Amino acid sequence: MKQLARFSMGIGDRFGHQGKAQLAALTEAKRLGCTIIPVWNKSYREHSIIHTDPKQVRREADEAVKALGWTEAYHVDADHISLKTVDLFLDSSDFYTLDVADYTGKAADEASISRFVAKYRPLIGNLAVPGIGTPLQISEESLYAVARKYLLAVQEAGKLYRHIAAQKGAETFITEVSMDETDLPQKPEDLFFILAMIADEKIPAQTIAPKFSGRFNKGVDYTGDPAQFEREFNEDILVIAYAVKKFGLPRNLKLSVHSGSDKFSIYPAIKKALYTHNAGLHLKTAGTTWLEELIGLASAGGSALALAKQIYREAYRRFDELCQPYATVIDIRRDRLPAPETVDSWDGETYAASLRHVETDPRYNPDFRQLLHVGYKVAAELGETYLKALEAHEDHIGAQVKENLLDRHIRQIFIQ
Repeated sequence: MKQLARFSMGIGDRFGHQGKAQLAALTEAKRLGCTIIPVWNKSYREHSIIHTDPKQVRREADEAVKALGWTEAYHVDADHISLKTVDLFLDSSDFYTLDVADYTGKAADEASISRFVAKYRPLIGNLAVPGIGTPLQISEESLYAVARKYLLAVQEAGKLYRHIAAQKGAETFITEVSMDETDLPQKPEDLFFILAMIADEKIPAQTIAPKFSGRFNKGVDYTGDPAQFEREFNEDILVIAYAVKKFGLPRNLKLSVHSGSDKFSIYPAIKKALYTHNAGLHLKTAGTTWLEELIGLASAGGSALALAKQIYREAYRRFDELCQPYATVIDIRRDRLPAPETVDSWDGETYAASLRHVETDPRYNPDFRQLLHVGYKVAAELGETYLKALEAHEDHIGAQVKENLLDRHIRQIFIQ
C-alpha cells in the first residue's frame, strides 16, 4: 500500500489557482527542518458547486510540484466520497476519505452485531491502554452500544474501500476513515472498537478522523474546553498506538483533524502531543485558501476590491441558501454581520482586516469570515470574471496564501 508520511496537510483550493503558493509554504517548512506532505483535497460537493472535476485537482498538484521542484511525496484526496460518487475520482486521486456519515447511528443486522460482541467479549472488564492512567471500562452493554452505532458505517466503509481497491489496486492509494460527523464525540473505548471494526473489514486505514468535543466551525477558532480537547487528543493517540498492535492495523495510522484550519487555541496542545508521543497528524485546512484570495483581492484595491465587495453583497443577500449546507459547522450571528452598504464604504485594508483571522485586531469579524467562507458559490458563479482577477493579482494573493498556511498553521503545529 502507498505510505503516508508522519505529517501531512489537506490543502484544499476551491478554485485551483493557489497550488504553488500552498506548496511554497510547505517548502519553507522543509527548509525549517519539518517535512509535511501536501494532500490537495476537494469534495464532490465543491466540484458540483464550482463545476470542476477531479482531473483539475491532479493537474494543479502536478504543476505546482514541477514548478517548485518539490521532491517529496504528494497526494490528491477524493474528499468525503461515497459509493455514489467515488468513480469520478478513480483516475485522479491516490488518497480516499471514506465518508460513511449517512450510516453512523444506524444499526447493522443483529447477526453482525452479535458476532462482533462475541468476538470481543473477552475484552470485557478493565482494559489497560498504555499511557492512559485509568483503565477503559468495557461491558457487554457498551459493546452492543458501540456496535449498534458504528458497525454498519464501518461495514459500508469496507465496501467502499474494496470497490476502490478492485478498480485501482490496493497498493496504489491511501485510505482515511472519517468518523467525525456524528452527534457525540467518541470516548477512548468507542475509538478502540471502531478501530477493531476497521481491522475486521481489512481496511488498511492510515488516518482516522474521530469527533472531538467542542465545535470545529469552518474557518474560525475552536469553541469548547481546550483542556478537555487536550485530554481527548492524547487519549486518542494512545488508543491508536495500542489498537495498531492489538489488531494489526498499519503502523503509521494517525489522527486526522477535519475542519482543522484556524483552531489556534488548541494548536499548542496538538503540537505538544505530537512530539510527546512521537505521533503523526493529518490536518485538513480546506476552505481558508479561498478566503486568502478575497483578502488579497481586497487589499489590492481598485476593481479587485470592488469584486470582493460584490461577492459579500451577494452572499449577504443569499444567506440562508449558502449557510444551509454547512449548518452543522458554522455559527453566524446575523446581527453582527456588517450591512453591504457599510462594506461598500470600506477601503481594502478594512475589508482585509475584517476577514483575516487575527484575533488581536479589533476589526476582525468572525461572522463576516464564516459567511464568506461558505459563500464561494457566489465567486464560482462569476466564472471567468473571478478567475481572471485571481490571475491578475496572483503574486499579491499568493503572498497571503503562503503567509496564512506557514505562519498561522505550520509554525504553530509542526515547527519545534
